[in-house]
Amino acid sequence: MAMATKGGTVKAASGFNAVEDAQTLRKAMKGLGTDEDAIISILAYRNTAQRQEIRTAYKSTIGRDLIDDLKSELSGNFEQGAGTDEGCLIEILASRTPEEIRRISQTYQQQYGRSLEDDIRSDTSFMFQRVLVSLSAGGRDEGNYLDDALVRQDAQDLYEAGEKKWGTDEVKFLTVLCSRNRNHLLHVFDEYKRISQKDIEQSIKSETSGSFEDALLAIVKCMRNKSAYFAEKLYKSMKGLGTDDNTLIRVMVSRAEIDMLDIRAHFKRLYGKSLYSFIKGDTSGDYRKVLLVLCGGDD
Repeated sequence: MAMATKGGTVKAASGFNAVEDAQTLRKAMKGLGTDEDAIISILAYRNTAQRQEIRTAYKSTIGRDLIDDLKSELSGNFEQGAGTDEGCLIEILASRTPEEIRRISQTYQQQYGRSLEDDIRSDTSFMFQRVLVSLSAGGRDEGNYLDDALVRQDAQDLYEAGEKKWGTDEVKFLTVLCSRNRNHLLHVFDEYKRISQKDIEQSIKSETSGSFEDALLAIVKCMRNKSAYFAEKLYKSMKGLGTDDNTLIRVMVSRAEIDMLDIRAHFKRLYGKSLYSFIKGDTSGDYRKVLLVLCGGDD
């Protein structure tokens, strides 16, 4: 049962030439001052695979590292930092497919010489750690198979693990939410509501806390509607005082090719204003220009 999708805003650029792009970028950064618009006009309008090709071409034809050059030329929000903030771990592990997670784990190992799982274990608190380790294994059932008896059993187990008793059997939540397929879970959530008269998200909020709670909520939200989950992440990164730039950049860059159009539609539906207008009001300068390109238009 796949979610219908409108797709992304950033497509592969046609007539693409990695070497040409690399040369243009170098020219934009050489000499006095930096031509930010030239940099934006290339990097923001290429898809991820093309950006990687440009990076390779830059290295082989110019003999320098593109990322290093960009870092020294651009300041502030342009270059994307990724610290180990829990929110980032949750967002990535809860929203990616098992296949994507397996690729992330491989890349992590290659890049840092350590396993993602070991780093999670050393860096996070106990129950939260177990959820992340479980998700990072990329072992979720990817089928659509539905077993009515198991749906009822899971819903009952969740009810008995939380609402029905004093204290919470957190392992039950973990087992069901981290391993079952999406179709199955959506039916479990319906059945849960029937039994407990409460939505599963309400129960998670009252039964769990901290990063463990955040992780379980993210899993439920991503199962229900991934694009709406990202719309909410974007909204929260900008509403109120200050902007959570790391989240804003990460979501805009990572979803631009996948489901940005869907995210925009949900944003408008949920918050009554377009994502475009929110970004425009919350950011400035070149940073705003790039984000608006990734956003792709007003609604």
